[in-house]
Amino acid sequence: MQRARIKLSSADPKKIEGVCTELKGISDRFGITMKGPIPMPTKKLKVTTMKTPCGDGTGHGNATFDRWEMRIHKRIIDIAADERTLRQIMRVTVPEGVQISIQLRD
Repeated sequence: MQRARIKLSSADPKKIEGVCTELKGISDRFGITMKGPIPMPTKKLKVTTMKTPCGDGTGHGNATFDRWEMRIHKRIIDIAADERTLRQIMRVTVPEGVQISIQLRD
């Protein structure tokens, strides 16, 4: 039987968990084995900028900075997939801001 590897990524972990619970419900309803969701390492994107455009800072020799960070959360789910299950997986509503990719394996 084929296996489907589903990769989810988003900046909001609550949205990912919502999609994972929907997929878990599908696997329970059809009686299919499911591995996951397996959390992958969170990618942290950091940007540091100076607050003042002139570059002087506060005037006392120490510049002030803004630090911005965005975290990308990722999950992997493996499901034993037949045609009926794949149709249900394709109908899952994916919220805005969640990227999903499905790969079929033997």
